[in-house]
Formats: sequence, C-alpha cells, structure tokens
Amino acid sequence: VQLQASGGGLVQAGGSVRLSCEASGSIYNIDSMRWYRQAPGKERELVAAASSGSNIRYADSVKGRFTISRDNAKNTVHLQMNSLAAEDTAVYYCNARGVTLTTWHRYLKVWGQGTQVTVFS
Repeated sequence: VQLQASGGGLVQAGGSVRLSCEASGSIYNIDSMRWYRQAPGKERELVAAASSGSNIRYADSVKGRFTISRDNAKNTVHLQMNSLAAEDTAVYYCNARGVTLTTWHRYLKVWGQGTQVTVFS
C-alpha cells in the first residue's frame, strides 16, 4: 500500500490550496484517512480525519477553514484549505488507518510522503 500526496506549494495569506492523497494497492477498505501537519520545531499534529462511516473531525485551529473529503471508490482524500495564514505553514502528511487489502492483510497505519505548504504575507 502506498499513499501519494500532491497539491502543496507556496500561497499568499488568505489564499487557498487543495491537497490530494491517493492510496494505491489492492485495497478493500480504509477505515480512516487523515491529514497531519508538522511545522518547523513542532510536533506532528492531526489536522483532519474522515472515517469510512462519514465521521469527520478537525483540529480546532482549522475548523471553518479546512474541509476534508473522501472518495471511497477511488481511495482518495482531499483537504481544501481556505483562508490560509502563516501558522498553517507546515509539511502536510497523508495517513491511512485500518487498511484492509483484498488478500485480507491489514495495515494498522500507513503514511504518505509529506507535501510542503508555505503561506507568505
């Protein structure tokens, strides 16, 4: 199983960026797809999570500005980030939890490579 993230870049404060992450492999189900971020000198933090049962949650710092969405048929997750601020600058990581393959092998946690989002004013 691999997670491929895309969509980061340089964006002006107040602007928007959309991140995407696609899981590849012989996947039967993914319990939860998430976005984390890690700013320089800080610990990695959960930004948003979307379960296969449509349960969604956000970090307080991004509520009302970020929207996570999943396409279960395509094993993809997106993060629409609006009203970006300097404090949103970080490397964003895609994460999948509870990945079941068609062979019934199960991965508890899979990480994608990070994608840098830099917000400038």
